[in-house]
Amino acid sequence: MSLTNQKTTEEIALGIRRRVFFHTMKNKGGYLSQACSAAESLALLYNEFLKLGEPTLPKVPLPFRGVPSADNPDAFTGAGYHGPAAPEYDRFIISPAHYALVIYCALIEVGRMDEHALDHFNKDGSSVEMIGAEHSPGMEVTTGSLAQGLSMAAGVAFARKRRNEPGKVWVYMSDGEFQEGQTWECLAAMAHHGIDNIRVIVDVNRQQCDGAMSSVLDLGDLASRVAAFGATCRSIDGHDLQAMRDAADSAEAGKPLVILANTSPFQGMNFLQKRFPRLHYVRFKSAEERLEMQAALAAELGVSPNEMEGA
Repeated sequence: MSLTNQKTTEEIALGIRRRVFFHTMKNKGGYLSQACSAAESLALLYNEFLKLGEPTLPKVPLPFRGVPSADNPDAFTGAGYHGPAAPEYDRFIISPAHYALVIYCALIEVGRMDEHALDHFNKDGSSVEMIGAEHSPGMEVTTGSLAQGLSMAAGVAFARKRRNEPGKVWVYMSDGEFQEGQTWECLAAMAHHGIDNIRVIVDVNRQQCDGAMSSVLDLGDLASRVAAFGATCRSIDGHDLQAMRDAADSAEAGKPLVILANTSPFQGMNFLQKRFPRLHYVRFKSAEERLEMQAALAAELGVSPNEMEGA
């Protein structure tokens, strides 16, 4: 649920890509391909799917105040940017913490965070971390090593179901998390307990830090495997907004819904195809390559020369 009420989902998706692009160019590196693959699904979540209240944290993020504990009343979690955890509102668990920059840009695009929040990105003492933790904007929990977020979300969803709370639990995942056994155990547990108030969106971009997933640990027919574990599984084009909407409305009683959003890690920035599959974190090999990439991506994203000043 957007707080701006002025932008279309398409405009928000483009805005996410542009912001991550500017940040990457300015900082000589960044998680650029995740913006390419995830922009549409995150724009849909924040602008249309999620039922959230007003943020409870300031638009310019607070500095890190320590981890939550009974002895630390000043601690906070990034869930405050999603509003209060009231029964009628949805909860949103972000599992791949390395998508943090893309999440921050999504929060800015929908008016939940100030654009100057990125001035604090990856700075000592800041909560705006490069790899999100529970205190980072938009992050409700620290998902540890990859693939722990789904289990946490399932526990929250099970508790909400037992309390008859109307709010749903949404989860954002990367496809690499299906290389981990904990994900499959969680799917089986959700099916067994009939946890049907959970919605899982998976960014299936088929690349990871070590290269193409097919060369690291191929997942095969992921849709069939997920369905075999008892979930309702929809495999769709993750850049097709209407396909995403239809999939989100197709949940079945008694079963968790898993949407496999098949995406491209260079969607909207085709120049990056030259780097595939080494796209997990984009660094520039030379000043010349940076200039070449900057010019090519700016043209693809419709960025003017004036906008490029400072990047």
